[in-house]
Amino acid sequence: MAAPREAPQRRPFGRRFLTDPARLFQHNAWDNVEWSEEQEASAKSKVQENSSQLLPQDKQEEYEVNAKRYWDDFYKIHENGFFKDRHWLFTEFPELAPNRKPSQNEDSVHEFSYKEESNNEGLGSCENGHCTLETRAENQLNLVKSTPTFCTEELAPQKYSELNQSYGDYPGSSASYRILEVGCGAGNTVFPILQTNNDPGLFVYCCDFSTTAVDLVQNNAEYDSSRCFAFVHDLCNDQSPFPMPDESLDVVILIFVLSAILPEKMQCIVNRLSRLLKPGGMILLRDYGRYDLAQLRFKKGQCLSDNFYVRGDGTRVYFFTQDELDDLFTRAGLEKIQNLVDRRLQVNRGKQMTMYRVWIQCKYQKPAAPQ
Repeated sequence: MAAPREAPQRRPFGRRFLTDPARLFQHNAWDNVEWSEEQEASAKSKVQENSSQLLPQDKQEEYEVNAKRYWDDFYKIHENGFFKDRHWLFTEFPELAPNRKPSQNEDSVHEFSYKEESNNEGLGSCENGHCTLETRAENQLNLVKSTPTFCTEELAPQKYSELNQSYGDYPGSSASYRILEVGCGAGNTVFPILQTNNDPGLFVYCCDFSTTAVDLVQNNAEYDSSRCFAFVHDLCNDQSPFPMPDESLDVVILIFVLSAILPEKMQCIVNRLSRLLKPGGMILLRDYGRYDLAQLRFKKGQCLSDNFYVRGDGTRVYFFTQDELDDLFTRAGLEKIQNLVDRRLQVNRGKQMTMYRVWIQCKYQKPAAPQ
């Protein structure tokens, strides 16, 4: 990619932007980077090239059928050593800890966010749109998107919820503030929430497609069943029950999760999650944007459909536009609070490589009940 025409004006987390190219590699990342027309055209050209050859249909069906196995294998290999906390969430999504003081851990939160995102996918030697295991061990945000949600068996807690919801007896039924994270992975969002949000009325639900991932959460020393309920869930199965009733949640979190689901199934999933929200409740999303570095690095033969790819380990990823996400959420009856693109210039100082990341961050709210 060509270098940006102008230096970005915003300072990343208090760090001074350096206009001297010779000093560029002393620092890691800059946010709100504007792309030149040349960069945009180059990105479009690369996507056209890597999507010109689609994977055969039988292969695509194989990835769909075996989706659970690919994610279970991933977590069996990496366990929880691949991930780090996401305390940056409370800067971007203060709804996760509404009683937290704005200045609480602000410096460390900004610093953590800076390090986490600057070490994201693509800072090492990634081939065919996917990083080697050695490189991925340095990454934090990439596959924490956690699991795509396809078919799996129901766990006992889910059957329990189906029997008892009508009586108001379900995990977290006495809580006053309920959060659900979809695609919890090894728990690197759930545990920071439990640590940071000390509201005695808080209850956090977390689910994942991978039984291995949920086992990692439940076996973590910080897992507290009085404040948290982890369960395996298949979002794409309409008959797969949640452990909580409709209109019971204050917040639903989708962090690099929706992109892992077949595009044609996304609307149904967002509709289901919307029904879980209380009036005034909110869905918080952060996911891959169109022309992100990860999309540009895919090779021919890894494309499943427009902007939807399979990685080397069998997991899949979609790259969104703002309009696509807005359409998904508004069709589900939600109102836009935030829908922005986060473009970042990242630098691998060791290899002296510049890389451009594109993420989308959204907040959509369920309309309040009429008075």
